Formats: sequence, C-alpha cells, structure tokens
Amino acid sequence: MKDPRIKELADIIVSYSCRVQPGDNVLIESIGSDHTLAGALIARVYQAGGNPYLELGSPPLQRGLIAGASRELFASMADMHMERMRQMQAYIGIRGSENIFELSLVPDEKMNLYQEVYSKPVHLDLRVKNTKWCILRYPNPSMAQLARMSTEEFEDFYFDVCTLDYQRMSRAMDVLSEYMRKADRVRITGAGTDLAFSIQGLPPIKCAGEFNIPDGEIFTAPVRDSVNGVIQYNTPSSYHGVTFENVRLTFKNGRIDEISASNDVSRLIKIFDTDEGARYIGEFSFGVNPYITKPMNDTLFDEKIQGSFHFTPGAAYTECDNGNKSAVHWDMVMIQRPEYGGGEIWFDDILIRRDGLFVPADLQCLNPDQLKKSAGMPFGEASGQV
Repeated sequence: MKDPRIKELADIIVSYSCRVQPGDNVLIESIGSDHTLAGALIARVYQAGGNPYLELGSPPLQRGLIAGASRELFASMADMHMERMRQMQAYIGIRGSENIFELSLVPDEKMNLYQEVYSKPVHLDLRVKNTKWCILRYPNPSMAQLARMSTEEFEDFYFDVCTLDYQRMSRAMDVLSEYMRKADRVRITGAGTDLAFSIQGLPPIKCAGEFNIPDGEIFTAPVRDSVNGVIQYNTPSSYHGVTFENVRLTFKNGRIDEISASNDVSRLIKIFDTDEGARYIGEFSFGVNPYITKPMNDTLFDEKIQGSFHFTPGAAYTECDNGNKSAVHWDMVMIQRPEYGGGEIWFDDILIRRDGLFVPADLQCLNPDQLKKSAGMPFGEASGQV
C-alpha cells in the first residue's frame, strides 16, 4: 500500500512550491533508485492540467560520465539541456542517492569543469531564473544511516520535516525580514567564532517551501568586503563527495585569509582557490526548521537546522547579489544551540538570537514551539486555507 504521505508531499510540491497551472510543462528529474515520488508527481501534474516530462538518473552513472567528459562534451550537453529547459515552466528535482560519497573519486578539476561548463549554465543561470522549481531529497536507508536513525524512524522524521505548514512559516518570517531589511551591522559570537560584517542594502529572501523541501531559512548576503573575524563551523560538511570537519576560516576585509580543519586541509585550500570569489562570502542565512535539530551531512537538511546559521563561501544568489561571483557555493553551517556551544547574533544594538532562540518578542513566532503549533493539521489549515 502506498504511503499516503507521498501524495500529500506531491500535492505541496505541485500546488504550493511550483504553482503548476494548466498547460505548464514540468520536468521531473528523479536521481536514485526509488521513483515512487516521481510517479505521484506525474499524476498530480496531470491533475493540475500540466504536462509532465520525466528524466531518471543514477549517481554511479553520473560519476562515470563526469570523470570521462571533455570540456567540449560538457558544453554540448549543456546546449542540449538548456534547449529543453527553455521549454519548461517548472522543474522538480528529486535526489535519493544511496551513497553521498559516490562522486568522491572524480578529480577536483573534472568536478570544477562540470560545475562551470554544464551545471552553472543549465541550472544556476537558466533554470533558477526562468522556471518555478523545487529540489528535494527522497528517504532511503543511506539517509537514515547518516541521520543515525532506523529507516522507519527516518521516514517519519522526513515527512514531518517536509510537510509542515510552510504557509505559516512564511508569515512568521515576515517580521525577521523587516529586521534584516533595517539592519546594518551584524555581529556573531559563539564557540571559536567572532564575526562582524554589514548587510546594509542587501535584501532578505524568505525560503519557505517554494524552492527547496525541506525548507526553513531566510537569507541575505554580507557587503562583500565587510567581513572580519573568525568562524569555527561545528557541523561536518561535504563538497564534491569529501567531508570536512571543524573548518575554521579567518576573514580580513571580506577575504578568507586563513584556513584550517581537522582533515585534508590541502584539499580544502584547493576548493577555496577555485577562483577569487571562492575566498569571499555570498550568503548569510538563518536556519529555522523546527523538526531538523542535528546534522546528517546533507546540505539540504543541515542548512535548515533550528538554531543554526550558514555562512556561505562563494557565489551570491541573483536575488541578493553582493557582487561575488564564483563556481563555488558552499553552505557551511554553525549551530548555536547550547549543546553545540551556544552563541549570539546581533543586528546593530539588538540581540536577535541567543543560544538558537529568537529573543525579541515579535520574533519568537520563529522559535520551534511556535512553528510546531500547527503540527498534525492539514497543510494550510492553520491559516484558514486548506
């Protein structure tokens, strides 16, 4: 018997995240071994009057393709896929790899070439700007293992995380957006961390289920040259299939000046030497998903951890462009709840968050006890929209 929560998730993606309208062409790309959700999405797109297009992928096959490809082949693939993407009004990407390290043996220079010649033109430059899109994971035993849960326990966690009331979350984010819009100076302190930078003039962007599921972040970007100080990330983070731990970055006038970590520092430095923009920050974001409380080495989940923020080396998003360009965009996470060492975030002279909880009364609607109030209700019921 099909899990009814799959249909509920498909409803959210098609009707809320991608807002599929009659006549919309919708590309559904399912990468992994379980395509159950893809089947539910096809049915739901038809129900909405749209036209579903399907592409299936395999991480091991992707590894072999990338490892052997030339610049010319990547460019040819990009031309072909950009032409298809131009015909789409929406894109849904399902990722369900059984091994997050599948690409770890692909040489760095090949991965960088793939990102530069194929992935950036097709996805960042075209798909992100011109389609209604949503990227999500699909649960499997590998993800359960990363989260240190049984498969059944992880599935329950996954559907709690992915089907919360994103409309309610979006409204709760409005107040924080206003604080961010008015702020100039930001100071962040915590275990091994003391950072200062400006966000003046850079817009806040809410992420509440429209583009990623799970979701639950609100981001902006620092003024490019304003970052000074040090950050000690306290969650493991993977880049091109290699996991780095306890990454510590020191900034001087926006640029990463010193780099250290618990492992493979030489490889880490090569990432930050990809291009000049990799040494600057393109995003600063609060994580607020009340159901995600610990890292599982999957960025799509970890960057939304309640009580966290991420501070992202590399390219800025076009929606909040601080001028930093790079082939890198690496969402690295620091958790500030007490069990992770605590910490504070200040906007000018206002204490915004302490030890992972928002302090001003009008921001406490973003604390987990408030965001969970609608748990168990059908999507949108808390707002009177079913």
